[in-house]
Amino acid sequence: MTYKIHKAVVVGAGTMGAAIAAHLANAGVPVTLLDIVPRELTEKEKAKGLTLEDPAVRNRIVNEGLERAIKSKPASFHAKELASLVSTGNLEDDFDVIAEADWVIEVIIENLKIKQDLMARIDEVRSEHCIVSTNTSGIPVTDIAEGRSEGFRQHFLGTHFFNPPRYLKLLEVIPTADTLPEVVETIHHFGEFRLGKGIVPCKDTPNFIGNRLGFGTGAFALDYILKNGYTVKEVDTITGPAIGRPKTGTFRLIDLVGVDVWEHVGTNLQKAIPHDEHAQRYLSSEKANTLIHQMVENGWLGNKAKQGFYKMVRKDGKKEFWSLNLETLEYELEEKPKFDSIGEAKGKDTLAEKLEVLLAADDRAGQLVQAMTYQGLAYASECIPEIADTPKPIDDAMRWGFGHQAGPFEIWDMIGLTKAIEAMREAGFPPAGWVGEMVENGIETFYQYDGDRKVGLYNPATGDYVNIEPNPNVIVLKNQKEAGKLVSRNTGASLIDIGDGVVCVEFQTKMNSIDTEILDMMNEAMDLVETGEFQGVVISNDDERAFCAGANLFGVVMAAQGGMWDQLSDIVKQLQDTNMRMRYFPNPVVVAPFGLTLGGGGEITMHGNRVVAASELYLGQVEIGAGVIPAGGGTKELLRRIVNPAMRVKDVAVLPFMQKVFELIGQAEVATSAVEARQMGFLAPADRIVMNRDHLLSEAKKEVLHMLDTGYTPPRPEKIYAAGRDTLAALRAGIYMFSEGGYITEYESHIGEKMIYAMTGGELSKPTWVDEQYILDLEREAFLSLCGEEKTQERMWSLLRTGKVKRN
Repeated sequence: MTYKIHKAVVVGAGTMGAAIAAHLANAGVPVTLLDIVPRELTEKEKAKGLTLEDPAVRNRIVNEGLERAIKSKPASFHAKELASLVSTGNLEDDFDVIAEADWVIEVIIENLKIKQDLMARIDEVRSEHCIVSTNTSGIPVTDIAEGRSEGFRQHFLGTHFFNPPRYLKLLEVIPTADTLPEVVETIHHFGEFRLGKGIVPCKDTPNFIGNRLGFGTGAFALDYILKNGYTVKEVDTITGPAIGRPKTGTFRLIDLVGVDVWEHVGTNLQKAIPHDEHAQRYLSSEKANTLIHQMVENGWLGNKAKQGFYKMVRKDGKKEFWSLNLETLEYELEEKPKFDSIGEAKGKDTLAEKLEVLLAADDRAGQLVQAMTYQGLAYASECIPEIADTPKPIDDAMRWGFGHQAGPFEIWDMIGLTKAIEAMREAGFPPAGWVGEMVENGIETFYQYDGDRKVGLYNPATGDYVNIEPNPNVIVLKNQKEAGKLVSRNTGASLIDIGDGVVCVEFQTKMNSIDTEILDMMNEAMDLVETGEFQGVVISNDDERAFCAGANLFGVVMAAQGGMWDQLSDIVKQLQDTNMRMRYFPNPVVVAPFGLTLGGGGEITMHGNRVVAASELYLGQVEIGAGVIPAGGGTKELLRRIVNPAMRVKDVAVLPFMQKVFELIGQAEVATSAVEARQMGFLAPADRIVMNRDHLLSEAKKEVLHMLDTGYTPPRPEKIYAAGRDTLAALRAGIYMFSEGGYITEYESHIGEKMIYAMTGGELSKPTWVDEQYILDLEREAFLSLCGEEKTQERMWSLLRTGKVKRN
């Protein structure tokens, strides 16, 4: 049978269930969210004279769950409007919706009997093609389906999402012995392509892979931290980016997950793995368990309670984040700790180099990193083959589920197998026996490498390597270069042959900021297409954070302060000309942005023939924070996209559309997803959105080939509607009111004046359709003028030194 997922039902509107429903909506899937009927009225409902039979009451729990998801921060939905794809109902009045569902996901309380009772009801009404899954994190999946019909069991499996599901890539898929292979394949494919997930197949063992490793090592860390007197801020300073982990570190992560959730999962895991002596030593830690339980009793549950290991305190009108003293259980303002080893590690480029520093350090930071690393490696090795047959699923789960830069076996390879084993044994954490057998057989790494690319994986069962088949939907530029596909390179960018006549421009400056070298490479790529060496261009890169964070601000401010006005003008003109060449280039130039795409990065994006964007896209014209306006064609392009279409309609007032452009530029509005970027006008209706970041380059390349196959021709040059002096006067009045109201500074009024002059075409006596170059010249003139101002230069230096906007 071929399975299609067009409609879904999520049962359980708690934090996780509602967020899963939101992410299905992000993928364009209509979903019904169900929950129980309330057993009693609230005081507000009583005051309104409502009864338990009123629909508003009966759907109160599910509606509140959806509302929390709509308001959640970070946002669960790519845009709030997508909540319209989520319908709500309750398990008594609306259960029949399951009969029409293609996929039903259970996300209710972790109670086996309650889950089994729900599955019995679902079994009675589901269609024969309906896939049913549980999001349980600890109950055996097979037990949940016990007693169900054969058809149900064949279509039943575990799908364990990690919270928040929009942002954490991991999806653990846990089939039972009865699950049909085609059902598993359907969920794998849908999860990867539609939901953007990294799929890790799991055995039906307690807490599967991610939480088994996460809590087995996390329990040790908490026990060690408390026994050795570390403070909350010390730990989070040590266990964040310096060791390849997120900024949340340890305690901010527990606050994010929920202290009560941490206790619940840890307690259940301890009961479920009595055979795991290693984990039991730390899961039963009296000191750690007493602390966590006391915090739960106090209601200090973390972010959701606005108080956990951290608490936000307002003092003299300013926010301060106080941390919990782990001895006294009092909150205090703790100064940021400093460790020599952490400072040295942060100065290193690679995780391997950072770890080399910290594993050799003898300060308290080094001691904690050594203990956590060696225990983590030992425990990961002991979990094979119970939870996974090879290292790869464990590494994938820790990277995708917890945001670690590398999994335990990848880290082990970085350190060196035999070197790590000696240190682990000395620290009291010997590895599992199969690791020793590896060494005895002369095998020195868990992965085989071709350069940095993993091509083989050690299988302890066979004592040999198995091939890692490359994913045909993933293009890794680093691998392409190692395979001899580098076409050209300078200090700012590379040109890489990605096959089928497509060349990729890869930015490689810090934060991929734009300089003349990058622009030279973009033009060289188009030159190569004109000579017939290639047929189309993709602009993207392998960076995890930023497609392009804007112009090289240091270069701009240094040129301005050095009075190098001709050179600065030439650079801005080169960016404008390159963008315009892209826009009207006869062959496809596809821009594939992701992550931070700010300022000039947004301007490059808007000038591509087509955009294939990652769903997680943070795009905006934020130049005003640096004291300037968009001058690489950004102002012109927003006018073309927002004002032009409206002004082709008879008798339409221009001001509302000009106000939208004014807000986008003047308030430095940033889209927080590709969907929002489309709503705001940064992406066009024909631009595509890709849910899986790993597929972005491949999909951009496919778009180039599709455009070639369908006979792509560039757009005609388009004139821009210049609204003239009347609209300029109206916008000036708006700036004056903002200034008088204290919303903007006097200097921001000055920047705003330059901005609206370029937006309206200046003091034109009447509205006029002008050439694009007219607006481009005004943009450039305003930019250069502002660069000469002392307060703009102050803003630029503030951004460079602190990363913060100076409101001067």
